[in-house]
Amino acid sequence: MAKRKSSKKPKATIQVDIVSDIVCPWCWLGVRYFQKAAKQSKHDVNLTWRPYMLDPDVPEGGTPYRDYMKAKFGEGPSDRFKAMREALEAQGPTVGIDFKFGDIPMRPNTLNAHRLLKWAQGQGLGDDASDALFRTFFTDLKDVGDHGVLKEIAAEIGMDADLVAELLSKDEDKNAVREEILFFRNLGVNGVPCFIYNGQFAVQGAQPVETHLKAMEQAANLPLEER
Repeated sequence: MAKRKSSKKPKATIQVDIVSDIVCPWCWLGVRYFQKAAKQSKHDVNLTWRPYMLDPDVPEGGTPYRDYMKAKFGEGPSDRFKAMREALEAQGPTVGIDFKFGDIPMRPNTLNAHRLLKWAQGQGLGDDASDALFRTFFTDLKDVGDHGVLKEIAAEIGMDADLVAELLSKDEDKNAVREEILFFRNLGVNGVPCFIYNGQFAVQGAQPVETHLKAMEQAANLPLEER
């Protein structure tokens, strides 16, 4: 008697590239939603972190946070960030995030933070590094543009902190990070977070778990040559 073929679809491996910036609160919230979806998915999901700088013109030493946000969003009745900030502070605790916007001292330039994330990812520590960077900025209220702070993060996640400090003192891979940012801008990424599934389609913004679960199924059903 012939065996009946199983109607269950085989598990697929899905590649997701997240284009994000360390100072983007929606990116931290969005990746927490994505991670919850990945844990619920029946498929294997690989996440790769890609750099983006919301404002590459911020000085290398950073700028006072309140002054920067006031200039960007205004204040009083025209404060466009107020509603967003309240929404983020309400949603954050549902995924274990404690945003402390009112106490952030500096708006850093994030190029060196992206360099650290790139090195960490090469050691399989990308998720650890990104989470530590987000937490250090939004909750611990430290300047993630500061070399000393980045060295502390490297040590925290198990990297060679002295080597990281040495690399940060050099400029060798800064252009490589800038070129990667430009590559995604040229692809049409003009806002973050942006989750690119199997290089074929994108989910923009901090979307709920259900949106990513649907995207994972869509990616799993792509023809093999498109995965």
